[in-house]
Amino acid sequence: MENKRTEAVRMEPTKINMSRVALVNGGIDSAMLKAHKPRVMSKSGHSNVRIDKVDGIYLLYLQDLWTTVIDMKWRYKLTLFAATFIMTWFLFGVIYYAIAFLHGDLEMNKFSPKREPCVKNVDSLTGAFLFSLESQTTIGYGFRFITEECPHAIFLLVAQLVITTLIEIFITGTFLAKIARPKKRAETIKFSHCAVITKHNGELCLVIRVANMRKSLLIQCQLSGKLLQTYETKEGERILLNQASVKFNVDSSSESPFLILPLTFYHILDESSPLRDLTPQNLKEKDFELVVLLNATVESTSAVCQSRTSYIPEEIHWGYEFVPVVSLSPNGKYVADFSQFEKIRRSTDSTFYSVDSEKQKLEEKYRQEDQRERELRTMLLQQSNV
Repeated sequence: MENKRTEAVRMEPTKINMSRVALVNGGIDSAMLKAHKPRVMSKSGHSNVRIDKVDGIYLLYLQDLWTTVIDMKWRYKLTLFAATFIMTWFLFGVIYYAIAFLHGDLEMNKFSPKREPCVKNVDSLTGAFLFSLESQTTIGYGFRFITEECPHAIFLLVAQLVITTLIEIFITGTFLAKIARPKKRAETIKFSHCAVITKHNGELCLVIRVANMRKSLLIQCQLSGKLLQTYETKEGERILLNQASVKFNVDSSSESPFLILPLTFYHILDESSPLRDLTPQNLKEKDFELVVLLNATVESTSAVCQSRTSYIPEEIHWGYEFVPVVSLSPNGKYVADFSQFEKIRRSTDSTFYSVDSEKQKLEEKYRQEDQRERELRTMLLQQSNV
């Protein structure tokens, strides 16, 4: 008897390999689970939503050119950067060449000794291109230069410098804005790969773990969640991705926790929770996605960043708890051991393992009766509409 008790109390930390998404507290192979809808949000925080069949979408992108250029991938942005300079050099070079042609500067053998060309030493398209490049980049070799002979050529030079300066300001600004975006800072915020359901301060809670991987602080941290699942209204309308708010708390007197060490956030599974009907038996049968968002302000730049992740039922483990990661070193420093960050262990609360079967059966009976009553109301409503 004593051996059994000792064996039940011994709790070994468990490292979950989420690539296989194996069940820890069930024993059912993941291949036997029913297929779930694709994620709306990936574990890395990238959206799985595609915008399709929008009339005039390219015109909408051009109207907000600043955001469009900032959102470009770097390879497209660098290509646009190089192409912009080459195209302006060539375009104004062609115009200089046309001015020289119309002024007769290309017919060098017909020049009188006193006749001045519009642009000195521009007698070909290549020369006109080099003069455009030297003028725009202010190189000024001195071999090709504009004269007072053609006022329209002087006006073109002024227009080129003004237009290309504005273009350079725009492109340089988008480069700086893209580099300064806090997107990369959000990637240094780490979420636990799985969530657990355990008891905290006497309440049944859904628990996740969040950590800041940099020494620079994040201020005004706010963590919230959205539960995405299929919902059917009383009128029979089927909403594919109904959103319900999921509130998370932390052991702090402030709504903005101090994210300098890994923190554990709790969502209480009470009567007001959208996850209130979860049980150990139906958890893996549910079809939902919990999207978690952390908004914070970067202390060094005062920029607001957002980090995201999501959890599906296979990544939520009932009756487990996270292994502590913060300890005190012998020299008096707090140490966060990230080798324990993803590890979970069975909860020490024995109520998770001594389940009242009669209570579960009664709850399931009430749930089925409520479902039948809802279907009956929907059927009667449809008949009345007919």
